[in-house]
Amino acid sequence: MADEKLRKHFGDYLGMAEVAILTILAVLISLTALATIARSSRLLWDTWHQWVAVSDTEMVLRVLDELLVVLMLVEILHTVRISIRSHTLVTEPFLVVGLIASIRRILVITLEAAALTKQGKWTTPEGATIFHASMMELGLLGVLVLVLVYSITLLRRTPEKSEEVFDDPNAQSGSQGNNSNVAGPSTKTA
Repeated sequence: MADEKLRKHFGDYLGMAEVAILTILAVLISLTALATIARSSRLLWDTWHQWVAVSDTEMVLRVLDELLVVLMLVEILHTVRISIRSHTLVTEPFLVVGLIASIRRILVITLEAAALTKQGKWTTPEGATIFHASMMELGLLGVLVLVLVYSITLLRRTPEKSEEVFDDPNAQSGSQGNNSNVAGPSTKTA
């Protein structure tokens, strides 16, 4: 009897610690996203004022790169928020972050290859090697994007259930009863 009471209190304390750590993580991710937005806004402002003088795509690439990092941070923040609310780890936001990162890398490679071909450096042996490697990476990232999109589509089509539901024999038969510790299927709309 005392062991069960101790386990319950220990579990409650660990749950509170988890929520506290996830809350601190959410605040830090939010601050990082805000700082990145401020830095990319400043860079965009500087680029806009020098628009006539700057013909280089490097500034645009840096702004786009930083804004996509912000998008990934917001998606990670969304995952942390879901974890705090439901105490479950959801797969889809991680796939979305991977998709954003892949698209970000595709844009970076495309702009770097455009700069390489514009300067005529791709005709040298070193430039040709870099161009070939970039095209291989671009092809693999394209396949990765297709796989991630397909995975997200499959996840949205299947009903979501947490592992806790599958561990509970009453939940598999369709009756969860009044057990508040068991998470039910998500009611997310696509």
